[in-house]
Amino acid sequence: MPVNLGRAGRILTLLLVAVGFAYPVAAFALVGLRRDDGSGPTGLSLGNARDSWHTVLRFNDGVVLSWLGNSLIVATGGALVAVAVGLPAGYALARLRFPGRRLLRFCTLLTMVVPNTVLVIPLYLEVSAAGAVNNIWVVALLMGFYPFGVYLTYIHFRTTLPVPVLEAARIDGLSETDIFRRIALPASKPAVALVGFFSFVANWTNFFLPLVLLPLSSSTTISVGLPQLVSSSPLFDPTNAAGLDVRLYAPQLAVATLVTVAPVVAVFVIAQRALTRGQMLGAGRR
Repeated sequence: MPVNLGRAGRILTLLLVAVGFAYPVAAFALVGLRRDDGSGPTGLSLGNARDSWHTVLRFNDGVVLSWLGNSLIVATGGALVAVAVGLPAGYALARLRFPGRRLLRFCTLLTMVVPNTVLVIPLYLEVSAAGAVNNIWVVALLMGFYPFGVYLTYIHFRTTLPVPVLEAARIDGLSETDIFRRIALPASKPAVALVGFFSFVANWTNFFLPLVLLPLSSSTTISVGLPQLVSSSPLFDPTNAAGLDVRLYAPQLAVATLVTVAPVVAVFVIAQRALTRGQMLGAGRR
């Protein structure tokens, strides 16, 4: 049977790339299975990982759980706001005709390229003037400002809603609100998955906004708290860690990092099917 050298070469290349990406992740995960109390790493077992996590929980009286809970509130709340705002905004930009529509679409694209760090200081001044610093719900609301989600839904409604269907609905007497609710929304599951997933990941990994608006250690998020774990480790600052009751070494830091990544992986697995369909956004006719 003849061998397809081109196909074999592509498969080999993909395998090499996969190994190159998977090796550091697997090696990092194995670090969490070790035991290390400062005298050097020993053994590999799930029991070691469980003990390391219990050690992490003892850090500052279990503040890690507060960080994870705050991150869940911020990421989930921001994603819900992004979806709730992005869907009607994208539909309006794609299928409604009103003065200033092109300017609004241009402003949406413009805000997509503005770095988030540029907005941190103005947002802090506004939130501080309102006396809402250290209010996690305010941060979650600000996280809902997601112009990329608006543009994604714009592409979705522009490519998946045939104009004749919308015109027939208008002839039948449906209002724009009814058209959006009864026709556009049922067909928007891939867009909801994309916007929700990307917004959740962006909110979960956001560092500067929680750092500035949630300065108290107990009210901050895991993206800000994780560097605190690293900086308190004897591996990086022996002087700072000298007075701590709980000392974190490589296995504990690895376990804390893996737990931090777990919610993002879980959201991806849940939304995987819809995300796969959503990858074709923009491939249809206009």
